[in-house]
Amino acid sequence: MSRLRERSAFLLFFPFFPLWSSHSKALDSRAATMGRAVLLHLICVILVSWCVSVVKAEDPYLYYTWTVTYGTISPLGAPQQVILINGQFPGPTLDVVTNNNIILNLINKLDQPFLLTWNGIKQRKNSWQDGVLGTNCPIPPNSNFTYKFQPKDQIGTYTYFPSTLMHKAAGGFGGLNVYARPRIPVPYPLPTGDYTLLVGDWYKISHKELQQTLDSGKTLPFPDAILINGQTQSSFSGDQGKTYMFRISNVGLSTSLNFRIQGHTMKLVEVEGSHIIQNVYDSLDVHVGQSLSVLVTLDQPPKDYYIVASTRFTKHVLTATAVLHYTNSQTPVSGPVPAGPTYQIHWSMKQARTFRWNLTSNAARPNPQGSFHYGTITPTRTILLANSAPLVNGKQRYAVNRVSYINTDTPLKLADYFNIPGVFSMDSIQGLPSDGPAFLATSVMPASLHDFIEVVFQNNENTMQSWHLDGYDFWVVGYGFGQWTEARRRGYNLVDAFTRHTAQVYPNSWTAILVSLDNQGMWNMRSAIWERQYLGQQFYLRVYNPIRNLANEYDIPPNVLLCGKAVGKHP
Repeated sequence: MSRLRERSAFLLFFPFFPLWSSHSKALDSRAATMGRAVLLHLICVILVSWCVSVVKAEDPYLYYTWTVTYGTISPLGAPQQVILINGQFPGPTLDVVTNNNIILNLINKLDQPFLLTWNGIKQRKNSWQDGVLGTNCPIPPNSNFTYKFQPKDQIGTYTYFPSTLMHKAAGGFGGLNVYARPRIPVPYPLPTGDYTLLVGDWYKISHKELQQTLDSGKTLPFPDAILINGQTQSSFSGDQGKTYMFRISNVGLSTSLNFRIQGHTMKLVEVEGSHIIQNVYDSLDVHVGQSLSVLVTLDQPPKDYYIVASTRFTKHVLTATAVLHYTNSQTPVSGPVPAGPTYQIHWSMKQARTFRWNLTSNAARPNPQGSFHYGTITPTRTILLANSAPLVNGKQRYAVNRVSYINTDTPLKLADYFNIPGVFSMDSIQGLPSDGPAFLATSVMPASLHDFIEVVFQNNENTMQSWHLDGYDFWVVGYGFGQWTEARRRGYNLVDAFTRHTAQVYPNSWTAILVSLDNQGMWNMRSAIWERQYLGQQFYLRVYNPIRNLANEYDIPPNVLLCGKAVGKHP
């Protein structure tokens, strides 16, 4: 039997060799010996090839060089200074695929230190690349820093923007779209086209003037306008009968928005990396820092139609329009601009509850989203966070559980790594609200790697809130009016709540989330409303395991920038 296998393998790879014969035992012996040698050689070749393929199987690398400069444009009719990336406003769109290695050299030509953060990218095991002041030294003027990161096991619609000072008010933001790998299916037919819409409130005055206003202890004025992709007038074209994806992100500073398209419905398919039950909507609320993707079929008579974004929960309603242009249209937009909801909080909360996980669909991985049964896990800890707007030393500040965060000149991540004392405090912010005056601190909340926590955002103010957590997405399991109590858990969605990175909290209301702390690092928990973040409504969550292990967290990058008390330290 062994001889037969050797002959078969020999003939498979050398079919031209003369056949065995009972009349040629010498040939048979030589063939057997050669067959063994060939098999051994083939096994070695296959093993070497396999090893080489494993070495070469690293995910693709994408290289970018971005230069950040000032420029002058007139989005509202009058010239104003904005922040450009490679001469573009908004900045270039990053279109990448799950697990791509992104190598991005950022050159700062501004007159102030600068950083970009990657809103919603989890930076798995790699808070070194998060691009916020608690993890990174800002890039000095006329200098550069090279980010290296992956959208590891992620798909979906995201953004990037400046995390320093009030630079976000001047631009420097853009879209970051993570597409599924070709072998991973998506739960909808591939659209004919794909449009990125960056929508947000905008000021006529400069980012430096806005910063001076906040530094003086005052609040910001109401915005002047809404822009869509940095313009008050833009157009998106498509063929009649075809379906297109619109990736919509609220990149503004402070204002929730409602989005709609005249005469068309929108099928919601993805929210911040989660595939959603595909409900159809006439309009959708998108709160500050949030992103979502809809499919729109051009199934109306050929003409041009309004695309509309308007402010929510504001006394004065700002509206921006763009145009959906059918390629066979001969008719410009006409009729009144479609009206949207204005202050109906209950309407918005009711809509938010209809966003539910598609349990049978995969996301970046082939396994179904519903295979992680989050609702069966008992949280190890409950954290209740109450925002407030106190005066501290006679100036307007914002706080979480009485603590108003202040930045230091040494990133917390570097202080933690080098064991530099006196940079941050891990006992200033508590896990529950308490009575007493607000105070300033560089607040860090400790947490253990692999804990599963419940976080409740309690908003006792008569204003809209939007909360973001770097390094994670989380399950939004409940919304409600008034004060949260333990009895509210009975109404949690523990079956098909979806995951996202930014959650809205309605006025005088609460929002509850569940978070699996599976990503070690120093992670920023902040208000996505930038005035509130700038004046203290943030802190850092230190997710930690005392045993240093590269399986849990990557080592400090060799090109790390050092500043503050970390200057002179050696990685």
